[in-house]
Amino acid sequence: MRIAILGAGFTGLSAAYRLLQKGHSVTIFEKEGSIGGLAIGFKDPKWQWSLEKAYHHWFTSDYSAINLAREIKVNVIIKRPSTDLYFNEKMFPFDSPISLLMFPYLSLSDKFKLALSLFFLKYTWDFKKFEGKKAYPWIEKNMGANSMKLIWDPLFSGKFGKYKKDIALTWFWARIKKRTPSLAYPEGGFQVFADKLATEIKGIGGKINLQTEVTKIDSNYDVSIAYSTDHRPQTTDHFDKIIVTLPSPVFSKISQNLPKDYVKRITSIHHLHAQVLILVLSKPFMEKTYWLNITNKKFPFLVLAEHTNFMDPKNYGGQHILYIGNYLPMNHRYLKMTSDQLLKEFTPFLNKINPTHHSSLITHYSFIGPFAQPIVTTNYPKLIPTMKTPLANIYLANLDMVYPWDRGTNYAIEMGEKVADEVLKKS
Repeated sequence: MRIAILGAGFTGLSAAYRLLQKGHSVTIFEKEGSIGGLAIGFKDPKWQWSLEKAYHHWFTSDYSAINLAREIKVNVIIKRPSTDLYFNEKMFPFDSPISLLMFPYLSLSDKFKLALSLFFLKYTWDFKKFEGKKAYPWIEKNMGANSMKLIWDPLFSGKFGKYKKDIALTWFWARIKKRTPSLAYPEGGFQVFADKLATEIKGIGGKINLQTEVTKIDSNYDVSIAYSTDHRPQTTDHFDKIIVTLPSPVFSKISQNLPKDYVKRITSIHHLHAQVLILVLSKPFMEKTYWLNITNKKFPFLVLAEHTNFMDPKNYGGQHILYIGNYLPMNHRYLKMTSDQLLKEFTPFLNKINPTHHSSLITHYSFIGPFAQPIVTTNYPKLIPTMKTPLANIYLANLDMVYPWDRGTNYAIEMGEKVADEVLKKS
């Protein structure tokens, strides 16, 4: 079969790889100038490794990603970095039972409730028993009002804003279930992993067309796409099957003859955009912490992730990399700010954690990942698209569909492999 794949993120790349292994002809179309999707990377001339535009890592339970990396001979580094909680202007370890017991702002009773609830979520396999329930009231009831007030409410507020009390318990379960103390990372960065996968794809006959925007999908008489590049006018090509890995709103915009009720359903899922400000420093920002959850609601960001407290700074020319992360609604004013404006906005709060960091600042960047975080509410299972769309021979596979799991490259790869199987079943 001749198969077109729209999008060169890890869903599209992994789908292409598996279909090519089965002997099919595959062409990938990607609007951007490089592959990788939300895990796309960039590289300073002083760095030996690439760096993701938004922080990325794998849990050691992310088997689809780790197994694929090893299959194509990309080395996977596994370490146990420090995850901490910023509370009352201090940093506290918060990544083990012992650190939980040492946290001074919860009573022994509160700690017991919190530990028991986390243990219950961690060792419950059937997520369906949580469907129809909201995370916020469940946490408040089972972990206690103090845990909610001090820890969970600030974290839910920081991530989901006005949606915080609507988030499904299944989403929270998945976050606890999959988390592992040790984390994994592909040697050289996620861009190196993506590029190696692209090399494998091309080596077995696949084609990847970059800077090629698909503007129309049609399946009235046969399956066709219209696309254009900077170098040539719009072109139409025909395929036996099409896999779309783009966000559902984009798919609905470029597809012809989708039923209105279908469009309404798949575009009813709300999303937040991911935004990061990256600081490149000559000295560490935090002593050893990789991941710092911010529980102060007055702070204008959700998390600090010091990448070089996870991966060795020597891979980045001895420089230190700090991500400042947010999830924002599409009309948020931060999304319209430059990196200079964001830095000015964030500096007073960064100074509370490290008042001398500005003296070691080398440069900074800001990036936005659109549609990065779906809002998983209790009715989410009713909105999830199926891979087979109402259009004949056209399939959809995007991160809205990884439920109950949260978005990430592991599930993008798993989704790509699943949609490849789906296409082959119907052939």
